[in-house]
Formats: sequence, structure tokens, C-alpha cells
Amino acid sequence: MNQLTRRQFVASTAAVGASLSLSSPSFALANDSINMGFISCGGRAGEHLRRFGGMADVNVAAICDPDRSRLGSVKDRFPKADAYTDLRKMLDDKSIDAVVVATSNHWHCLASIWAMEAGKHVYVEKPLSHNQWEGQQTVAAAKKYNRVCAIGTQQRSDPMQAEIQKFLHEDKALGEIQSARVNRYGVRGAIGKRPTPLQISQDVDYDLWLGPGEDRPIMRNKLQYDWHWDWNTGSGEMGNWGVHVLDDVRNNIFQDRVTLPKRIFGGGGRIVYGDAGETPNIHFVYFDTGSIPVVIGLSNLPAGPGVKGSPKHPGPGSGYVAYCEGGRLEGQRGGARAFDADGKEIRRFRGNSGGGHQQNFIDAMKAGDSSLLNSDVKVGHDSTGWCNLANIAFRAGVPFREEDATAVKDPNWNSLLGEMRQHLGAYSMRMQSPEIMLSPVLDFDPQNEVFVGDNAEAANVFLTREYRAPFKVPAIDA
Repeated sequence: MNQLTRRQFVASTAAVGASLSLSSPSFALANDSINMGFISCGGRAGEHLRRFGGMADVNVAAICDPDRSRLGSVKDRFPKADAYTDLRKMLDDKSIDAVVVATSNHWHCLASIWAMEAGKHVYVEKPLSHNQWEGQQTVAAAKKYNRVCAIGTQQRSDPMQAEIQKFLHEDKALGEIQSARVNRYGVRGAIGKRPTPLQISQDVDYDLWLGPGEDRPIMRNKLQYDWHWDWNTGSGEMGNWGVHVLDDVRNNIFQDRVTLPKRIFGGGGRIVYGDAGETPNIHFVYFDTGSIPVVIGLSNLPAGPGVKGSPKHPGPGSGYVAYCEGGRLEGQRGGARAFDADGKEIRRFRGNSGGGHQQNFIDAMKAGDSSLLNSDVKVGHDSTGWCNLANIAFRAGVPFREEDATAVKDPNWNSLLGEMRQHLGAYSMRMQSPEIMLSPVLDFDPQNEVFVGDNAEAANVFLTREYRAPFKVPAIDA
């Protein structure tokens, strides 16, 4: 590489690039500064810019956001970076080696696929997908275009996770794992409900911001961030924080041997606030994996009116509990504790995700080896899939009936329902309130990623969506 510039090297190898295996080292990346583009300049992107921008071998070459006010503030920090409002124009720049996708959820897959089609490696924020079908296409794109594609479930790069897995599975310090409970409890306020549609700022190219989404009025108070709670653009708290805690369960309890559950049963509701949000702010789901049963409880409401904190629940507020023959392990980001059968703490784990996940992406890119990723696109697709299926259980639900809730015989499920009854009772509501939905038991085929059986039709409609031209996620034949 001493006698060739990077651009000359890329040009000279373009004709044979398709025949090169990604498992072979990419010397252009190994020896040169890596040029990175950042798709979105919002809050999460700021952390990525800080992490990647602080690496000696990374150059923040381009930034992109359809919101010119956010784009301008990042341009002030990185004046040498090219600035774009349209990601397609940024992806045309052949000098960019990789991109970070930190957009709203409904853009994740399309932006990643377009980037890989353009020859870029991709670091995409969680959740991977807005629906299950487009996640499949992103997995296929990484294979077809031979690109490194990492998912932003950064706890996968915490060395603590390997210690927990050894403790549970090799040492079997607590005996066999019998069941798992997952939690996401964190208070979020109402997002408002406007009498007239939100007027979009002139700083925002709304057509680009909306992208694959349906063009319909926004009745909340703010455009940014609160897109999470709109099915058109977001995945609710289940896709926001739920993907992290469910990924921990797949990683540490199942060691990724379970890709997707075989049966899903659950429900919830958006209650109390009366705002424009659509996604549930209480959510309860049972997953039948064929081995260890898993339940997840979620609430964005305070424990009751005038109360600051979340309702009581077993385990950490954002984490999981592995119930074992000889005790339990309670895990969360940055730490875990193990207890014996008498409730005595017997071990404590301390973690630190730091910037290891971003570095892992750079290392895999330099080696040209996706197998080095701690959280690759398939891992991200499967973990996101649990969230997608949990959301489908709510969306395919009918008004809650106590007799229907007994369709699953599981102690953790019964306990979770009891907690939710108490939680609603604090607001003078009952589970049979019309706002509370419950799905039928939904059978799922993990290999083909479709619902099967008597209730499949009501659920399969949510596995994909109608895409707005020209922002259609392509079907990828890998």
C-alpha cells in the first residue's frame, strides 16, 4: 500500500472485489484510517460519534440527518465531515468504508441494506428491524454483499457476560436453569395529544425523515424521540429497552441456542395518560421456547397516582432473573448477583460495556471477518424477533378476559398477571378494562419465521408492512 493511495487501491480491485471472500483480511482497512459516515445526528448518534470519533484509526468523514438543525450542531463538532440530508447521496461516496445507522426504528433495515448494497460495512442500532420480514432481508443482504454488520446491543461486548455463562452453564453453580423472568420497568411521561396535526419544522425534510413509513398526521407534541411510541415509526418500550434485556436472556440463559420462541401469549395496554401514543405502556408476555419458559413484564407508569417510582416486581428494573434448582441469578447491564436457595448472596459480577462494542466492530471490519462480531446481524435479528413477536401478541389481541388468561399454566406467568392486577388497581382499573388486550396463544415456526395454526392469520399480517415508495425495503435473494 506504500505506492498506492487508498482510492487507487479501491479502483484497481473493484473488478475482482465481488470474488474476494470477506474472511480474507482487507488490507485497505487494515492500514488506512477508516472513513465512517453517520446516518442520524440524534441523541444515540452523539454517543457513537464520541466513541468512534475518539479512535485514532477512525475518521468521521460524513454526517447525515434530514433535520438540518441537528445536522448543523454536529457539523460544528466535526467541521471536516461532509454533511448530507439525504443518506443516498452520502452512500454514493465510495471513500466511505462504513456507516453507523442510528435513525428511528423504521429506517434501520432500509438504511442498512442500502449501505451494504453500496459496499459499506454497517453498525446499526437496536432494534435491528421494525418488523420481522425486513430483518430477514437485512440478514440476507449482509450475506449477499459480504459485509460486516453489527447490532448495537452493546452489553454483548461486556466480558462479564462470559463469566455469567461459565457460572451458569459450565460450573452449574446453581444447578439447572428452570425458568426466566425479564423486566423493563421505567417511568415515562405522556407525550400529549394535539387537537390538530403537528406542524413539521422547516428545518426537517419530512419526506426523508418519514422514509418507509406511512404519511399520516402526527398528533403528539414532538417529532423527535416520541416516534418510539407510534407504530408507524417505533416499536414501543419492548423494542427500545426490551431488546436489551431479552438479548441478555438469549445470550446468558440460552447461549443463543434458542433463536425464536415456539409459542407467544401476551397482552397489555396504553392506559392512564390518554395521549397520542399507540404502543403499550404496560406489557406482559409469555414465551414458550420448548425448554426454559420465559416471561417479561414491562411498565412505563409510576406505581400509582402521585408516586415517583415503578411498581414492585421481582428482580432488577431493567434486567432478568434466572430461576435455578439451587437459587437464582439476577442480571442487568453492568452487574449481576447470584443467590442460593435460602436467598443468601453467593457471588457478585461487575461489568463494564464501555466502548468495547464499537471497537469490536472496527476489529471485525479490519480482519474482514464477521464471525469476530460479538453481536452480528443474525444475533440482532433473533433478539429483535422476540420483541417483534411480543408486540404482535398485543396488536393481535382482543379485550382481556380472565378465563382466557389461564391458557398458559406457568407460575411466573401467574405471578406476573397478579402484579399487573395490583398495578392497575392503583389506578382504579381492572384487567378486564376495555383498554387491556390479550392475544390468543400464538404458535410460531422459528425456522420459517411465520405464525402457524388456528390463530395465524390475525398475527401474520404484522410480520411486514406496506412501504412507501420510493423507500421500499427490497426482497434480498442471498
